[in-house]
Amino acid sequence: MDTAAQTQTEDPVEEIDVENSGEESGHDENGNSLEARAEKLSGARKAAILCLSLGEDAASVLFQHLTEEEVQLLSRELALLPDVKSETAEEVIEEFNQLLVARNYVTTGGVDYAKRLLVKSFGNDTAKKLTDKVVHSLESSANFDALQQTDPEQLAKLFQSEHPQTIAVVLAHLDAATAADVLHELPDEICGEIIVRLAALETVSQNVVKRISQVLNQKLTSVSGMNPSEIGGVKSVAEIFNRLDRDNSKKMLEQIQTDNEELSTEIRNMMVTFEDLLLIDDIGIREIMQRVDKKVLSLALKGTVDELQERFYVNMSSRAVEMMKEEMDFMGQVKLRDVNEAQRQVIEILRELDEEGVVSLGGGGGGEDEYVT
Repeated sequence: MDTAAQTQTEDPVEEIDVENSGEESGHDENGNSLEARAEKLSGARKAAILCLSLGEDAASVLFQHLTEEEVQLLSRELALLPDVKSETAEEVIEEFNQLLVARNYVTTGGVDYAKRLLVKSFGNDTAKKLTDKVVHSLESSANFDALQQTDPEQLAKLFQSEHPQTIAVVLAHLDAATAADVLHELPDEICGEIIVRLAALETVSQNVVKRISQVLNQKLTSVSGMNPSEIGGVKSVAEIFNRLDRDNSKKMLEQIQTDNEELSTEIRNMMVTFEDLLLIDDIGIREIMQRVDKKVLSLALKGTVDELQERFYVNMSSRAVEMMKEEMDFMGQVKLRDVNEAQRQVIEILRELDEEGVVSLGGGGGGEDEYVT
């Protein structure tokens, strides 16, 4: 690990000699205009053209989300930017839009799903270029995602056997708040050295970053027993949608369903859980009992907490309660997947009642309901 950490300058990113590259004058080595085709431009030059096209107000907002180094690089490119033809600016904007679309497809349905849709829109060659760029970008940002989500105290313990240079590289890839919390948990005697190394840190090869993240993620897995890649995903999307107001979440789900019905269904299933029945009023509970088969409901309630069973019992006659309890006892041992399927059927009814306005599962986006007299 120490060896990997200390090779931070291995395979460094080559700095572009702008004075000799020909880009500063807007021409390549053959004297041809670089603005003739956007694909000939560097990423930094394209970013500068995009900022120029967006206008000052939008560009200033964009700058707020960049690091100090990125701001310096982009400012330099803007200062050196020659006259840009309208066709070139349009090509840059179109490429940016394509990358946004590709990133959305990849993060929504995966690489294969993205390629299928992009091929239909842009053809095979462009689709491959776009997905390759997006996947590379996502892999780079995902290297330390699991560590970012880990408790700072646990991270500090994970770093105990690591070289200060390794720790500096990791902290450079975490957000400032998390990095500060981790430093607070580390021994004072090594914090100073880490900070010095962090301040001196410049270019780190992507290969080194990847090796460091792989080793630490493996250690994290062995210590915590969890798979770092199991963070986020559909569950996170469902939790976010649960906090949106009903109109927005419904609109977004309909958009997702148009492109990927299976993903839309998976999100919907996670948005509503069986435990949400605890939040339903008596009218809603009685409506559910009318629509759900009695045997299905008995199976769904089998093995659940007493509170959930009680929500139904208080809305039933004593004779009906007795019959349901007998039904559940008579079932004996049942397969978990059968219980899950029964609960899924109840959840489907619950979702229908929510859409009809009979019950309210709410959504965090709009706060509490307002009433007028």
